[in-house]
Amino acid sequence: MSTDTAAGTGTAGDGDNVRWFAELGLGDLEIVGGKNASLGEMISNLADAGVSVPDGFATTASAYQRFLGDTGLAARIADRLRALDTDDVRALSAAGAEIRREVVEQTFPPALEADIRAAYEKLAGGDAEASFAVRSSATAEDLPDASFAGQQETFLNVRGIDAVLTAIREVFASLYNDRAIAYRVHHGFEHEAVSLSAGVQRMVRSDVGASGVVFTMDTESGFRDAVFVTSAYGLGEGVVQGAVNPDEFYVYKPALAAGRPAILKRGVGDKATKMVYTDSTEVGRTTAFVDVDPAERRLLSLTDDEVTDLARQAVRIEEHYGRPMDIEWGKDGLTGKIYILQARPETVQSRAGTSTERYRLTGAGEVLIEGRAIGQKIGAGNVRVLTDIDQMNDFAPGDVLVADMTDPDWEPIMKRAAAIVTNRGGRTCHAAIIARELGIPAVVGTGTATRALADGDPVTVSCAEGDTGLVYAGQVDFEVEETGLDAMPEIPTKIMMNVGTPDQAFAFSRLPHAGVGLARLEFIINRQIGIHPRALLELDTLDAPLKAQIEERIVAYPSARDFFVQRVAEGVSMIAAAFAPEPVIVRMSDFKSNEYANLLGGELYEPHEENPMLGYRGASRYLSADFAECFAMECEALRHVRDEMGLTNVKIMIPFVRTVAEIEGVVRLLGEHGLRRGENDLSVVMMCELPSNALLAGDFLEHVDGFSIGSNDMTQLTLGLDRDSALVAGGFDERDPAVLALLEMAISACRERGKYVGICGQGPSDHPDLARWLLDQGIESMSLNPDTVVDTWLHLAKP
Repeated sequence: MSTDTAAGTGTAGDGDNVRWFAELGLGDLEIVGGKNASLGEMISNLADAGVSVPDGFATTASAYQRFLGDTGLAARIADRLRALDTDDVRALSAAGAEIRREVVEQTFPPALEADIRAAYEKLAGGDAEASFAVRSSATAEDLPDASFAGQQETFLNVRGIDAVLTAIREVFASLYNDRAIAYRVHHGFEHEAVSLSAGVQRMVRSDVGASGVVFTMDTESGFRDAVFVTSAYGLGEGVVQGAVNPDEFYVYKPALAAGRPAILKRGVGDKATKMVYTDSTEVGRTTAFVDVDPAERRLLSLTDDEVTDLARQAVRIEEHYGRPMDIEWGKDGLTGKIYILQARPETVQSRAGTSTERYRLTGAGEVLIEGRAIGQKIGAGNVRVLTDIDQMNDFAPGDVLVADMTDPDWEPIMKRAAAIVTNRGGRTCHAAIIARELGIPAVVGTGTATRALADGDPVTVSCAEGDTGLVYAGQVDFEVEETGLDAMPEIPTKIMMNVGTPDQAFAFSRLPHAGVGLARLEFIINRQIGIHPRALLELDTLDAPLKAQIEERIVAYPSARDFFVQRVAEGVSMIAAAFAPEPVIVRMSDFKSNEYANLLGGELYEPHEENPMLGYRGASRYLSADFAECFAMECEALRHVRDEMGLTNVKIMIPFVRTVAEIEGVVRLLGEHGLRRGENDLSVVMMCELPSNALLAGDFLEHVDGFSIGSNDMTQLTLGLDRDSALVAGGFDERDPAVLALLEMAISACRERGKYVGICGQGPSDHPDLARWLLDQGIESMSLNPDTVVDTWLHLAKP
């Protein structure tokens, strides 16, 4: 029987005991709980929209109440919990264990058992090999303002009616897991007010396929226009529990809706293990973790088409529910079809207000370990390495919890932690979800935290530096700044941002802004590629050790060239999507020769220059024969972002142009690579950072759409000093009259010709009087580092 073929309609046996998913909807939450009501809602309303959900049935809340009430269990449970102090970990553990044992040992009322058997026979359809998932669904679960997800048990690969009956009792008992008892107390839910339904659903064979979690928004920043997908081999519990570090993808909703290529980012997780079926029929022993073949670990577990299909289903679910959603999915490895297994409201970022908190390190320290950042905060405390729940009494409020995998059973202790660090887990595991809900930073998937961090040592856990979370030795100073995003005053210029790290783009876009005035392509190449472009183009000519090192990094991509183009396109599109529809000005790569040499393989291709700052860089590099194919790859990436993905808010900027002939040549070269100025709304601007650019501004502006003033290079070249030399650094000042004279010439030339003129140096942030002077000159925009945006904005608003 197909997993998505309805087994029947109407009631299964006594409708007061068992209901089919196909007859359920969101209005039935009090009957079958949030999870099962949601499955019914999707089967009933979204099948025609292409959302595939496996069929099944659910026991009702009233059946659960009779199961407890008719046997006297309900009264005994109430007595046991009445005086329980849930902050007393040992008492909580003892009470929970006693209650669960009694529930599991209790037999079903005969009518309920008969109805479950009848429904099972109809669902199985005589297939002796059929396997099922038995999941909990609490009547207070998956509400928009609460997150009960993962508190009750799930049993997978359950085979045979006797095993299904046992699994249902285990599910009923799991309403009294320690974490579930504590959560209800802490969030004001009466124990008696929450009932449990067990959902019995045909298994999707993701044990030989893949599975994971989808959020229809970015879980860290709350950015709404992206779908966040995690994926790993095997059954989804491995991802949900945090036992597996999964692959990660971001998909851009507007491009998806337009039928364009929409994947913003692909990230390969290590996927060291996967959960698969065992031959056992004993409940709780029907699945096991096995190692993934090392060659498979380095590959992506989903194709682009599969990611797109999954994102499309997720968006349809979000549109139907009218709110961001948290979705579990599975790919059947036998058929290749993708199914939705659960869907519930996202409960953390969707409640965020109209202000933003920005954490920033102000001190420095040694990095001990790194992993995936959860949240964007910083926490500090003493390391407490725990290997077992029985060690909870050793944990003091404000400690940093370090564990192999922070099982959600540990929620009572997690809420006392300053931060959490784990060996395993991805950004959608239960530990990550609970950390977000508690509002504490977590670094997951570090690999070796329990070995690398010593019990009792002070550490600082930073999730404020992008996608990578860092654990520093000692207590490193940091500050917190809160900004009200709905109360920024009017100012007579546009404030843009300098953004070079795609991982932080979604978060930065929450700040007030008029777009990105400087997106540095060399930052993207350094962070996301790390290999010299010629080494990729000439891979087959490299010596064996270097070739092997590069092949290890690019194995998930079709070719070395595809690796470069896709990774650059991913970095640019993340920034462009975050700030759309505002302009994002992307500066083509501006590495100096010594910086290019630091990339893997770079020493083979870069000259040694006495003063790289004045050497082989910018426009002259693009026009050289040695760099021609490298520049072609940069252009191919930008053309994909603009023309294929539809992110036409991307503008192009050319750095370090010495002569008018150079800018003519580069603009012509861009056109030859399909990036024609004026076509498809493409603007090409030029860095105005050499005195020649200001002195001959009118001539340069004949070939571009405007200037972005680079005050750093302009100052050093005007004053003839090396800004990297401590011996003369004291003389570096953008406010020097000679520098201001050149800036005034450049700004005036742009204004006279109706061309764009902005500044992307740090001068306006460092010197409020310079910012005021630029306003008086009529500068169109100032592009600042994100941490200075609010202060500079407020300063410029002063009379």
